[in-house]
Formats: sequence, C-alpha cells, structure tokens
Amino acid sequence: MGQQKNRGIIGILTGGGDVPGLNPAIRAVTIRALREGYKVIGIKRGWGGLIDIVRDPQYDNSGNFFELTEEIVNKAGRTGGTFLHTSRTRASHVPKANVPKHLQDRYSNDINDLTPEVLKNLEFMGIDYLIPIGGDDTLSYAVRLSKESVKVVAIPKTMDNDVPGTDYCIGFSTCITRTIALTHDLRTSAGSHERILVLEVFGRYAGFTAMLPTLAGAANRCVIPEYEFNIERLTELLCEDRFTNPSKYSVVLVSEGATFSGGNMIFQSEETDMFGHKKLGGIGNMISQQLKELTPQFNHGQVINTITQRLGYLVRCGDPDALDSIVPMAYGNLALDLINKGLHGRLVILRNGRYDNAPIEIVTSSKKIVDVPKFYNTERLRPQYNSFEFMPQMIL
Repeated sequence: MGQQKNRGIIGILTGGGDVPGLNPAIRAVTIRALREGYKVIGIKRGWGGLIDIVRDPQYDNSGNFFELTEEIVNKAGRTGGTFLHTSRTRASHVPKANVPKHLQDRYSNDINDLTPEVLKNLEFMGIDYLIPIGGDDTLSYAVRLSKESVKVVAIPKTMDNDVPGTDYCIGFSTCITRTIALTHDLRTSAGSHERILVLEVFGRYAGFTAMLPTLAGAANRCVIPEYEFNIERLTELLCEDRFTNPSKYSVVLVSEGATFSGGNMIFQSEETDMFGHKKLGGIGNMISQQLKELTPQFNHGQVINTITQRLGYLVRCGDPDALDSIVPMAYGNLALDLINKGLHGRLVILRNGRYDNAPIEIVTSSKKIVDVPKFYNTERLRPQYNSFEFMPQMIL
C-alpha cells in the first residue's frame, strides 16, 4: 500500500469526566495514524498517567502507558466511557499526598508543579505529538504544555458543552438525548401522582444541559447557574404549569450549579479536586423541599408533593448516540490532518456547522456559558429565542 513508516509517535490521553464518544475518538486517531505510518501510545488516567512514569527502560510502566493497535481500538471504538481511563489530575498543581512515590523526595511542597517531570516523561516515551481529549480543565494544562513547546493538538470533550471556541464538545448530544428520554420516562410517575417533577442535571457553570432539553419540550422550566432564581417565582410558575396540564403535573430541570437568589452553590462536601472544584449535588433536593413548603400559596392552600431525581451519571454512561459517534470520528481525523501538516498548538472544533480548528489558547481565554439576555427568559425561567435563522445547530 505504499505506507510511510516511522513518521513519529503520537500520544493520546483522556481526562476529566467520562462521556460517550471518547473511545470513538481514540479509535479514529489510532486507525488513521497507524495506516499513515505513526506509532500511537495510549496514556492511562489522563495527566495522572503522565506524572506517574518511572524513566527506566527496565521498569514496567504498563499501568501508565501502552502501544495502541487496530485490534485494541476496534473493540472499544463503539462503546462509551474511555478504555484509557481518566482522572482529574492537574499536573501543575499536585497535592503532596498525590505525588508519585518515586518523586516524593524531590517534590514535598503542599502543592507541586510536576511539569518538569511531564516534559521528561514525554521525551522518555519518544512522543512527538500529544492529543489530549478533555474539557476546559484538562485542556487548560494542555495550553501550559503547548507553551512549553510540546506539540499539542487538542480535542474538546465535555457533557456540559462548555469548552470555549467550539460549538460542540464530545458527549453533549448523548447527554441531551438521555436527559430528554429519562425526563419523558419519569413523566408517567409525575402524572400518576399529580406531582411536580424536579430533575437535577450536571452543569457547574453552564446551563446548556438544562436549557436544550427544556427548549426541546422535555420540561416546563429550568434553572441554570448563570441566573440566580427566585424560588417563590419558580413555585408560582410550576403550579400554573401543573394547573393547565390535563394530567396535573409539571417539570423543572435544575442545573447542579444553579443558586437561589442571594445564595451559593450547594456542595456535597468541602473537599476539592486539583482544579479547586468542590463536588456539587443537592440543589434538586433543596428546591423540591421548598416547592412543597411554598405550593399552598399558589394552590388554594393545598400542598403539592414532588418527585425528585438526580440524573447524574445516567446521562454520561453507556454507548454514544449517532452524533457522538460521528463527531469524534471527524475530530480524530481533524487532529491527524493538522499533524500531517506539521501544525500544533491547535484545538479541533465545530463552528457554525463546519469543522475547523482554533488556537489552543482559546480554551483559557474566556468562559463559555449561556448568554442570559439573549437566550433565557428570567421572568418565565425558561429558554427564549427571537429567530432560529442562521443559528448554530445546537442553538445556544
């Protein structure tokens, strides 16, 4: 076939939360790269695998990286999750307790920058190009490596669809599809008991995962991180929705990062990850409880009971949908296109319905959140739009 051999070594890793579509992206990169004469190394556990390597040819580093073959990636390529595993490691901010044992004599501060080790480890593995797949946290460290002269081509992944610079991130479509389906499933219980259905979805700073299903008709109302909501107004609206529904129920989607007026995010604990994020969760339960207390004001003195469900990992597990099978394939091939051209320091993207690429620094240059004045009706607590003409496919 006239293949070119020894064109270089490509490293690929996945970081942050798992989503459907990661394995198809890994497969796309690997199949194309192998056929064009590259060697591909899969790095395990995201940046965690890169800091854990022992630079000794005799040492067994198979727990941190291994060579990818067509057989390996074909088996995993149709499935969800990431067979390379993942972590929320931030190599520039590693707590003392997380420093690998063989490095603890050199890095003993409370917080340690292991970037020098990462650079040496990439050289040890002979990696010429690095393809990290992740959200803004994972890719923010990729920006750092790019500035350190590592040849990086990044692929955006996040269920929240909040990586700046791209209209689409791997995992978003499956999340939205599942949210709509699960919400419709739970309607039968809400309708049977004539209750208000409160569903909590992921979304720390961006409300896209609550907005899109609501826009698609899955819910009556949604509350999002970008706008502090008034619980009495939410109760009034949901009571109205329930009254006008022949089945006597209503539905609200709640982003995990949503906040009451004058309140703060609700955390499960005070413990933070390496990116400084506390684990969110519980806003749905709080809203549900307050709805029950306030409904008599808007329902002739009668309490309306609620059903509360946190969708959580149900929308990010399992197999990818069609879009999260197609887009990762395209993103993987876009990454190889750039590498073949000798280009790096880039983020592959979808913008205005077309595949493209942008400087990787765009990841850290801004925040991608819902444009409240443009897309969210703060009086009605639901999405709004003036015209769909020339809007991107995912609208927001």
